[in-house]
Amino acid sequence: MINPYKKNAKLVLSNGIIFPGFSFGASGTAVGEIVFNTGMTGYQEVITDPSYYGQILTFTYPEVGNTGINNEDSESSNSVKGIIVRNYSSNNSNWRSSKTFEQWLVEKNVIGLCGIDTRALVKILRSNGSMNGVLTSEDKTIDSCLKMIDETPKMEGLNLSKLVSTKQKYLWQDTTETNFDVRKIYSENNKKLKIVAIDFGMKKSILNRLVSHGCEILVLPSKSSIKEVLSNKPNGIFFSNGPGDPSSVTEGIDLAKSLIEYGEIPMFGICLGHQIFGLALGGSTYKLPFGHRGLNHPCGNNNKIEITSQNHGFAIDPNSLSKEKVKVTHFNLNDNTVAGLEVNNKPIFSVQYHPEAGPGPHDSDYLFKKFVSLMLERC
Repeated sequence: MINPYKKNAKLVLSNGIIFPGFSFGASGTAVGEIVFNTGMTGYQEVITDPSYYGQILTFTYPEVGNTGINNEDSESSNSVKGIIVRNYSSNNSNWRSSKTFEQWLVEKNVIGLCGIDTRALVKILRSNGSMNGVLTSEDKTIDSCLKMIDETPKMEGLNLSKLVSTKQKYLWQDTTETNFDVRKIYSENNKKLKIVAIDFGMKKSILNRLVSHGCEILVLPSKSSIKEVLSNKPNGIFFSNGPGDPSSVTEGIDLAKSLIEYGEIPMFGICLGHQIFGLALGGSTYKLPFGHRGLNHPCGNNNKIEITSQNHGFAIDPNSLSKEKVKVTHFNLNDNTVAGLEVNNKPIFSVQYHPEAGPGPHDSDYLFKKFVSLMLERC
């Protein structure tokens, strides 16, 4: 059911194409990179994924909002700048729901646009690449919108992770109750494995899964030094997902480079953390035309194929990596981009995707077991 619309709204793309529609959620104007997600479920987790910080998100699934919002599924306190959907449902029907989708969007100051042909918009983004745009429910002229776009920097060169990273360290001990919980496997060790997690835009589900695998997590800011990391005597070090251009996260790259050279502590990186590892190993990254954002991206190698959850707009150039230093372990099977790395002769690995299944499939949960196994070998 489409919302009884509050008022007209529109999307203006940097190439001059205009999508008139209707407003829901918060009122106002947002400018940012327009991207799309192909997932069919989990809109609350998707909207609160810090990897989307600074972006305006288009859902390819035609109806959003029908299950409302609950108190458990948000991945962070951050959110996208705006959302674009074909149909917005004002009906709220789910036993876990605590408030309506619109109430929540107003609280989060997220502007919504509905009633447009999202298929046409996605085709434009696939053909021309992700681009900046203005989403507005205000009476703004097209010329003023285009001026705003011209004055807004593109994603290349933006270090957004420092804006979403925690400002203070904190301890995380919550867990995930699921039918694939593996805590009992490691309970015989009678020892909590201590992980230092570097927060570039951390998702709550990642922390929960690490705890479920027998770990205690100390989360540190993205600007942390190697001295601060090692002073906590971790059994393992985790580099998180996050937004923006990985090549601009110089503090994270420097930290990863120092830790890789140190080389004695198991390290695991995902998404932005994976790209930071690649850069620290002497590689380079490049911007993808429209990125990988969804819950059904196939990745793998000769031995195993995983259906994965992804949210990123950059990738590592495989030709920039030294085979003497690093091995490419996984590829995205849609476009053959690098999806996994291992550092030669060191307990360090990373993947481009989100293995915690928040939201998404559970195919990649074995990566947590791999990380824990590397730590247990060295305890």
